[in-house]
Amino acid sequence: MSTLDSFNVTTLDGRPTTLADYQGKVLLIVNTASQCGLTPQFAGLQALHEQYAAQGFTVLGFPCNQFASQDPGSNEEIGAFCRQNYGVTFPMMAKIEVNGDGADPLYKWLKAQAPGILGSEAIKWNFTKFLVGRDGQVIKRYAPQDEPATLAADIEAAYEQLHDSMLLLHIQDRTEGRRRAVRDRLKAQKVTDVDTVNLHILADAITRVETPDGRVVSLPPDGFPAE
Repeated sequence: MSTLDSFNVTTLDGRPTTLADYQGKVLLIVNTASQCGLTPQFAGLQALHEQYAAQGFTVLGFPCNQFASQDPGSNEEIGAFCRQNYGVTFPMMAKIEVNGDGADPLYKWLKAQAPGILGSEAIKWNFTKFLVGRDGQVIKRYAPQDEPATLAADIEAAYEQLHDSMLLLHIQDRTEGRRRAVRDRLKAQKVTDVDTVNLHILADAITRVETPDGRVVSLPPDGFPAE
């Protein structure tokens, strides 16, 4: 399964880059337009970017001219418009297509990960938004009319989910380390078939080992066999 960091994009000033540069961040990806009734959402997007940037959050803007030709300018013109009118400092990428055969691969993936109403994948209008977690997976899709400020709670929840997943990963890593240590110790004690031993896990510690020859080895909390 793809994750966000597997995609390459081009910045507004024409530099090829990779979204792996944003690995570990919570992202809000938006297809933008400079001449749309929703264009004032740039201000709200910038406010979110400033509010949560210190926590590892970034807005990524992708200009698109597919909806009523409401972003006809060059990349340079788009960048100047966003800076001068809304003080945009979040990363803006080069203009792309988000629907049809010419849709950017990133948007093909985003739409497949989070379809819209009734399962339709097509982007309906400017300022459709995708919230992506630090694991590089899409959390939620938002309609164009959803104001950026209303997404704050979901952005904060994305950090809570990250904390929970990191804690679980930490426990799993510790447990796997103990498994290896126990197997190495059992090998030293001439126990055969150590890869098939049944390791009993309690509160993320290996507490008891059943070996293939029927022996039971009790372990202290640090996960090593008692002498």
